[in-house]
Amino acid sequence: MVLFLFLAHLGVGIALTLVFVSREAGVKFFRFNAGLAAILIAIALAFRSQEPGDPALVALVVSEAALVLYWASIGRMLTRVRPAIVTFGVGAGVVALVLQALAVSEGGSVPMRLLTVGSFLSSAAFLGGTCTAMILGHWYLVIPSLEIRHLQSIVKVHIASMVVRIAVVGAAVFAGLALWGTAPAAGVGSFRSYITSLDGVFFWQRVLFGLVGPALLSYLTWETAKIRSTQSATGILYVDFFTVVVGEVLAKYLLLATRVPV
Repeated sequence: MVLFLFLAHLGVGIALTLVFVSREAGVKFFRFNAGLAAILIAIALAFRSQEPGDPALVALVVSEAALVLYWASIGRMLTRVRPAIVTFGVGAGVVALVLQALAVSEGGSVPMRLLTVGSFLSSAAFLGGTCTAMILGHWYLVIPSLEIRHLQSIVKVHIASMVVRIAVVGAAVFAGLALWGTAPAAGVGSFRSYITSLDGVFFWQRVLFGLVGPALLSYLTWETAKIRSTQSATGILYVDFFTVVVGEVLAKYLLLATRVPV
């Protein structure tokens, strides 16, 4: 389930952040990222735990089909309808994430269910923004003449998604602590004791690697992008992406373990 959620969120997130990249990145950039998103979602579907007719699964399959069609049409055909195809694919993916969040948080309080939806959407945007920024930084080796403003733009998207992610996690932690002892059936009654126990090391690793690390690294990336040092920015983004991956995998594990969407 952890792998299913992580891969689905990463795949949908990559597709989502493609809309923030200029066409000047080239046909191969979009083809590579669309193919990567489709592959990640396909692997996620292999780890699915839902029944074939589950609405979240159906929406994810629709998103996968749209992304495959988008990938197949890049640089080949359907020039005018490609934006509609990728928009439809991203929309179906977002619907899948919302339905996943509602299913995972079933039986919980209304605030926690809403926070779970926000957590899934912000996780996808955070993962996708980091991965797309990293690949775009690498693309300056493919297209050396690519203007630096494109990298700066996607780094801004990455930073914005990080801020939203931190806000959602902060709200979830606050809610988990505030509801401590009031809703044990919802799985939040043990959250305070969990994060202060030995098992809580996973929570603190999630905060350190998944939030504090990316906050520092994204700032360094922005500063290097401002001085047009694309290679340095890309190197930092590789490390940044690794920390985000570690943090988001731990977040999925903690959600299933505590029912708190950190």
